[in-house]
Amino acid sequence: MLELGAELESRDLDKERLSEAELDRLIGERDYKEFLNTRNELYRARRMKERPPSRAEAIKLMAKEPNLIRRPVVIRGRQMVLGYDEEAYKKLL
Repeated sequence: MLELGAELESRDLDKERLSEAELDRLIGERDYKEFLNTRNELYRARRMKERPPSRAEAIKLMAKEPNLIRRPVVIRGRQMVLGYDEEAYKKLL
């Protein structure tokens, strides 16, 4: 995003984790399963693809284990892009 000329506010989730309330607001009306990092060990170990957790359980797990959150999360206004997607970033600008 920076190379596209965007100014970013970033947050290191390992040092400053998102609370359950923040995650709930961030996810909003979106499908919470889109926020789960399918490459994460916990995701695979719990076979979340076959047996997805409830929204509340997923939020609790993501708050406790930030690597379970699909990143980066790029927000501009009401638009959001999850994961690395350069074409989607260009559309945000």
